[in-house]
Amino acid sequence: MQNYNLLSDNVKFEVLKTEYIDNNKSFQEIAEMYDTYPNRIRRDAKKLGIKIRSKSEAQKLALESGKHKHPTKGTVRTEETKSKIGKSVMNSWETMSKSELKRRSILAKANWENLSEEEKQDRFNKANQAVRESSKTGSKLERFLYRGLLSNGYRVEQHKENILNTKLHIDLFLPTISIAVEVDGPSHFEPVWGEEALKRAQTYDNKKTGILIGKGIKLIRIKQKKDFSKARASLILENLLKAIQKIQDQGETYIEIGDE
Repeated sequence: MQNYNLLSDNVKFEVLKTEYIDNNKSFQEIAEMYDTYPNRIRRDAKKLGIKIRSKSEAQKLALESGKHKHPTKGTVRTEETKSKIGKSVMNSWETMSKSELKRRSILAKANWENLSEEEKQDRFNKANQAVRESSKTGSKLERFLYRGLLSNGYRVEQHKENILNTKLHIDLFLPTISIAVEVDGPSHFEPVWGEEALKRAQTYDNKKTGILIGKGIKLIRIKQKKDFSKARASLILENLLKAIQKIQDQGETYIEIGDE
């Protein structure tokens, strides 16, 4: 093996192209091949215009090649452990500084801009498909709460139609205690589909609230402003159970729950 320090830039370029790009070797591996150090290889790669892999790309290649073992693959965690991890992650996001949030927002925007038009369209298609599926089966949060209420001994009807001879649609209905639960996503309080659509949604929500309460049905509205996570959903379920108990104990007719 030739002394790396004696190689010309043209030869170094060919070495890096072959080993780093074509053979997917790391700077560490190449350095060991030529008895030098990784940072020297990295500096030369940058100088010679070789695109350096990101940390995530390097980790992915290392896992695929078997050079490194995935730190969590094959690990079985209890639901309690998963919940603790989720709440920890959620807390780290909610206590993150504005400057760090801004930095991540800029990075996310840059990543989006780097996608091809085909990749962007694919993501749009998947998002629209998710919206259509949600309208049929309920959102992730709605399904989580449905299972949570059942596990706590409540009888629950999902997507209850024509309640009390009206044309109303209820997300979750507890018939034995006459409590309706509505899970309102962002389109209920933000102009996701435009200002006119927002006004129509809010007018309908107010009308539904009035009709339900007028017919003796208690209502709990859950305002979901943030993306679904099991940790946040678990906290919402806890607050929902408290709200149900409050209605039964104190005779409340309307309660709102946020996800903040």
